[in-house]
Amino acid sequence: MARMKFANRLKNFFGIHKNRDDAFFEELSDLLIEGDLGAKTVFELVDELERTCSSQKIDDEKGILLQLKARLMDFVSAVNLEPEPDKVNIYMVLGVNGVGKTTSVAKLAGFYQDTGKYNVVMAAADTFRAAAIEQLQLHGERLGVRVVAHKHGADPSAVVFDGAEALAARGGGILLADTAGRLHNKENLVRELQKIDRIAASKASAGCYKKLLVIDATTGQNGLRQAEVFHQAVGLDAVILTKYDSTAKGGIAAAIGKEFGIPVAFICFGEGYKDIRAFNPGEYVDEFLGLD
Repeated sequence: MARMKFANRLKNFFGIHKNRDDAFFEELSDLLIEGDLGAKTVFELVDELERTCSSQKIDDEKGILLQLKARLMDFVSAVNLEPEPDKVNIYMVLGVNGVGKTTSVAKLAGFYQDTGKYNVVMAAADTFRAAAIEQLQLHGERLGVRVVAHKHGADPSAVVFDGAEALAARGGGILLADTAGRLHNKENLVRELQKIDRIAASKASAGCYKKLLVIDATTGQNGLRQAEVFHQAVGLDAVILTKYDSTAKGGIAAAIGKEFGIPVAFICFGEGYKDIRAFNPGEYVDEFLGLD
């Protein structure tokens, strides 16, 4: 049975709870926590919301939701990732296994290739999982994008180095590096990513290196923990939200923005290469809250 979208649950909540008393705001807090906004964020947000609604005598559903939107918009931001065509741009794509990281790399490759402005190269830097190399190579064949890969178990930073060299030889463009995400072996993973980070930073043109975290929009508060680990390891520039079409929640982007100040660059919402779009904070919050 499909899960009800969070916006529909919110609409049902307002339909059932007509009195805007303390109990209403307490239960609204519980619902927002279930929407993956995070308990600490929700309690601060709803306390302020209750005070505003009381002082301004706002008690209708639309009015309350618009006040809620205004507060959420303080947490959510977008970033436009536009590589410089004649320079070596490197985007390191991070995330735990299972979030759709390799597919997101392929979607990014298609997205930038479709602009007609860039040489695009993908680097199979997840050398721990053999299937990841083969998967990226298959995407490369389908998209007509070059994939730089070494054998299974090779040094991932060497793959990124060679990818950057190949890109520089073409006169610049964008290198999209798929990386490992075995978070259960955190210390080894962090060391590996920090080594790739150093190589990528040294090979990219000035100001042309970005670190992007892929988050499964259905993942719940685990996404906040993932953001914390990767942000501490290498410092994140942006988030990519995947599986956005299937989520019943979606508040994780606001939670990450509030906690770490990390903007969102893209939303992925399907299986096709073109199922990716630039993130729009207003549309995101409207969809989350069910505002027209």
